[in-house]
Amino acid sequence: MVKKTVKTRSAQRSSPSASPPVSGRRQTEAELRDLQRLAFACISQPLGPGNATLTHFRDGRTMQEVAAGFIKPNDRLTSLDRIAIYNRQYWFRLMDCLWDDYPGLRALLGLRRFEKLRIAYLIEHPSKSFTMRNLGNHLVDFLEKHPELTAPLETMCLDMARFEWAQVVGFDGQEKKPLTVDDLLGQDPAMLRLSLQPYLTLLEMDYPLDDFVIAVKKRDASMRSEASNAVETDRVEKKPRRSRPPKAGKTFVAVHRHQNDLYYKRLEKPQYQILKALGEGETLTDACAAAIVGDGETDSSENPPWLFNLQTWFRSWAELGWFCRRDKA
Repeated sequence: MVKKTVKTRSAQRSSPSASPPVSGRRQTEAELRDLQRLAFACISQPLGPGNATLTHFRDGRTMQEVAAGFIKPNDRLTSLDRIAIYNRQYWFRLMDCLWDDYPGLRALLGLRRFEKLRIAYLIEHPSKSFTMRNLGNHLVDFLEKHPELTAPLETMCLDMARFEWAQVVGFDGQEKKPLTVDDLLGQDPAMLRLSLQPYLTLLEMDYPLDDFVIAVKKRDASMRSEASNAVETDRVEKKPRRSRPPKAGKTFVAVHRHQNDLYYKRLEKPQYQILKALGEGETLTDACAAAIVGDGETDSSENPPWLFNLQTWFRSWAELGWFCRRDKA
């Protein structure tokens, strides 16, 4: 899951009416900045039908007029043709990024609906970062605002968007110096407060989407392998089989990385509750007490059976490097 980055930045302000300097006069820095903003505004405009550059700029002028104002034609291409090449490549790169980062959401919606969703998302949330890594950071909010794009799978798609964004965070999120098992020994549980690694995301989902995504990725990998080994024939290629959405079922997952590899780890409900409480700043004692209260399957006057596994859980979490020291307030 390698992330590629591009060096383009969205304009903080733009000058659609910018024009090149008078011939023979040296261009000022301000004029150069205006020219750069104008060029980027043209390149980053959404594509029209058939993935063609729009005929008009956002201020109403024709794109031919705008392009001719700052880029010369050559013996093969008009000014508009030349800027259109960059316009298409810019948008194809953004579209490819969402395709790569959201295979599960794509499998749930199907190709046509996913295409409509990612175009609508990019129009409402254009790239504003130097890295493609951040492109999907508004997708969950966008889906909550536009449930019509995922109906009738709104809840499942929201879970999926959270799950797949957690994988982006897990892949290259910040890592602090982890606490070891020895660092935890002898600590007073009533006073011990831990922090969780920034790259670790805890999810409570209404569907077992971890298993679903694993199946989707295996299917996609198999299809790529078949395509790479295929010889050219006249046979008609079969469309990929639509993945069946999973049945509802409360699922707790930790998305993390270990030794530079990305993993999803299923959690029991008490494990999720303890880790979540610790991440929110509770002491170990209070985190365990909250998990006992939220158990629901054990009488409050009794110790739940999972309490005897607590030491094993903490040893495993510490060995995975999930804990780090809390920042001082």
